Amino acid sequence: MNGRVRQAFVGAGANLGDRVATLRGAIERLRANPDIGALEVSPVYETSPVGVLDQPRFLNLVLGLETTYEPEALLLALQDLELQFGRVRTVRWGPRTLDLDLLAFEGETWRTSFLQLPHPRMLEREFVTVPLRAVLNQPRFLRPCWDNLRRQLEALPTPVPPWIPVPERVVP
Repeated sequence: MNGRVRQAFVGAGANLGDRVATLRGAIERLRANPDIGALEVSPVYETSPVGVLDQPRFLNLVLGLETTYEPEALLLALQDLELQFGRVRTVRWGPRTLDLDLLAFEGETWRTSFLQLPHPRMLEREFVTVPLRAVLNQPRFLRPCWDNLRRQLEALPTPVPPWIPVPERVVP
């Protein structure tokens, strides 16, 4: 990677098709991207849908990564990856083959129609906060720039497991 390297967190979920294969494939493609360096993957959880409830359960995880992308470029790369896995945006919070959300980006706060950082609902969703805690505890992410996010997570109520840890390894 050439250029300024910064850290970011990405939420990943899938509830259509072979969910494990989709998440594995997305992780493999992110690892192959020359603008993305280190990639840490949280445990995977099976969770109930939010919003539109009449749909299959999700597999969710959080990725911590290092990148030379700027925030908007990373979001575009994530959206392109969703399309590669057949993502079609028809119903908000509806079923999807792959969902990649840019949750937080080192040193950045954004409020545009295209991108909001940190993600406006990430602290409201245990399918994000539980795996995010796991990634934030990885040595690579024990940096002062994430202390405020850690404090915000610690201030949340103890999660009540509506989610089920998935024993199968998703990480390729």
